[in-house]
Parts: sequence; structure tokens; C-alpha cells
Amino acid sequence: MQKRMGEAVARVARKVNDTVENKTDSLDLANCKLMTFPIGLYKAMRSVTEGIHNISLANNELKSLTSRFVTTFSQLRELNLAGNYLHRLPEEVTSLLHLRAINLSRNRFRHFPEPLAAVATLETIDLEENEIAEVPVEKLATMASLRSLNLRANPVGPEVRLLVRPLIPFDLLLSPEEPVPKA
Repeated sequence: MQKRMGEAVARVARKVNDTVENKTDSLDLANCKLMTFPIGLYKAMRSVTEGIHNISLANNELKSLTSRFVTTFSQLRELNLAGNYLHRLPEEVTSLLHLRAINLSRNRFRHFPEPLAAVATLETIDLEENEIAEVPVEKLATMASLRSLNLRANPVGPEVRLLVRPLIPFDLLLSPEEPVPKA
């Protein structure tokens, strides 16, 4: 087990070093078995955080995202957190003034992450395969930049299904309704 942990740490270090040395705008730490965002990376990446626009932490074991992560990577345009154990986002997400796309599919959200409704630049929100039943439709309808909201494979209530254009200015993706079983 220690060998696998060592390999995982080395993989993360290689990816971070690649981003820092090449001054790329992306950090890909997908599939690294991370339970938290490693604190040491904040220091290691200090010189390039302003230039990071895309981060993927998909398919890890993250249970939460810290406010420090959000404030450190304040220039994010795309954030992929798919396939983790997240159930909420920090309020500081509202400070991501350039965020255009966020992927939160295959997590553990029971409620729509309300801080997202305050991110004026968001164009795409992917919440497929969560446990969301209610959606703050009024708040979402005021999001001028929102183009697509994916709520497939969520137990959304029937009121959400009644929303149609022009009531909402974005594409709402839902799973087909289950047919009502005949008695």
C-alpha cells in the first residue's frame, strides 16, 4: 500500500512540476486518489496560480473544497470536480469572476449548490448523477450567461420539468420521466 501511495504522490508532483515549469494554464490532477487538495501545492504553485485557468480534480476522493483553494485559483475559467464525494461548495465560489464551466457530476449533492447562482460568468453547470430534488429556478433564470444546466439522473421534482423556454434562457437537460406504473 505504501508503494501505491508513493506512486500517487510522485504522479501528483510530476503533474504540478509540469504545470509550473511549462507555465501552462491547466492543472490536471484527475485520478490521483486525492482526499484533499494537498496544502504543499499552494506553495509549490505560488508563482503560477494567477495563470491557471483550468483545473481537473475529477475522479478523486474529495469530500470538500476549501475556501483557500477557491481564493488561490481566482482566475479559473473551468473547474472539473466530477466523480468525487462533494456535497457542498464554499461561499467563496462566488468570487470566481471568470468561471465559465463547472462539472460537479457524479458527486453527492442533495441540494443545488446555491453559490453557483451568484457566479455571473457561468455558462455551463453539470450536476448529472447527484441527488438533487429541488432547484432554485428563480435564481437560475436571472443568470444571463448560463447556457446549459445538466440535471440528468437527479430526482428533480415535477415543477422543474414544467420549465420551458422562454421562462428559462438556457438548455435544461433532464433524464426522461419514468412511466407511471399501471395498477
